[in-house]
Amino acid sequence: MSTSSSEDIHKIMEILPHRYPFLLIDKVLDYKVGESLQALKNVTINEPFFQGHFPGRPVFPGVLILEAIAQASAMLASKGLEEDPGENVIFLFAGIDKARFKKPVEPGDQLIIDVRQTNYKRKIWKYSAEASVDGNLSASADIIFTYRNY
Repeated sequence: MSTSSSEDIHKIMEILPHRYPFLLIDKVLDYKVGESLQALKNVTINEPFFQGHFPGRPVFPGVLILEAIAQASAMLASKGLEEDPGENVIFLFAGIDKARFKKPVEPGDQLIIDVRQTNYKRKIWKYSAEASVDGNLSASADIIFTYRNY
């Protein structure tokens, strides 16, 4: 069963436990259960890490691009569960391969994250992901994800 839809920040906050300044997904633009998800991160100058990364030439940290990819992956994983994950499920970043950075992301950019499911077996999802700005690739990675009840 494939569903195509979008999710606003309120639904994202129901699924992800992250909060400011670490919630890095502003909107899910589209998703297809078990297939793909596209998310948006608005990059703004008032984010706290820009004070030191880098003064005079602010650049969105690459590790946070990977975290945004992981959060988008968790959103896609949540759609594949039999029931609504609720508050007692936490999605966990289990691995990353082939991480590459191609172009800096700066304040004012809209980072578009595209996640594609490549495999799923026994609570383990594998994804291929790309993050881009204005159609230009900024970063890519293969992600491994799981979840746990707590």
